Amino acid sequence: MTFHKINLNRGVTTNQYSPPGCQVSWLGKVDYRRAFDLQKRIWQNILDHTSSDRLLLLEHPPTLTIGISGKLDNLLVTKEELERQGVSLYFTDRGGDITYHGPGQLVAYPIIDLAVHGKDIHRYIYNLQEVIIRTLADFSIKARRDTSYVGVWVEEEKIAAIGVAVHKWITTHGFALNVNTDLDYFKLINPCGIRDKRVTSVNQLLGGEISILKITDKVAKHFGDVFDTPIQWVLKGEESG
Repeated sequence: MTFHKINLNRGVTTNQYSPPGCQVSWLGKVDYRRAFDLQKRIWQNILDHTSSDRLLLLEHPPTLTIGISGKLDNLLVTKEELERQGVSLYFTDRGGDITYHGPGQLVAYPIIDLAVHGKDIHRYIYNLQEVIIRTLADFSIKARRDTSYVGVWVEEEKIAAIGVAVHKWITTHGFALNVNTDLDYFKLINPCGIRDKRVTSVNQLLGGEISILKITDKVAKHFGDVFDTPIQWVLKGEESG
């Protein structure tokens, strides 16, 4: 098992660019490092005034990530067991502790300029929660915020994790929504460092699988509404529409 540590090039200038809306892409299944590198390139392009805001929607192969406040104590198995199960582990620069990404989970990476969207990180996280809550409401799932924990919850079970980074007021990382996720992988960790709460998924709550591409459409729509920005699809799954 290889333990990866990755860091974001933090840039040097202040971004005064006003993006003409947000470009949205569905990328399918993408390795974590490749997705991180793509975020970094887009972040630099926005800093250089050569790109508009972007929203990347994708899945990862089985992967654990540990944020800047994370602890290996919340990893409950050995690196040999991770290797046996084919799970990668990355140390990264987002906020938060340890979380799982994998097939059937919708990962959203907004790379947007908060200089245009209010320069308020707390409001940004609140808005990400709102996108998820509205998306789940479209599938008759009543989700909520929790005053003690970041993320989105259905009753006492966590359905979405949020972990972001903001450098030069440009965001990276984002949220992970459990759609058809194999929840057994969460037994490898204390999700987000929380020991006394369980996780859930859209699949588990509705009693059957739902197309992740239907979820992506709703996420993109509500992202545009919540952030009051026009959405332009530049790469889209064939079931979306």
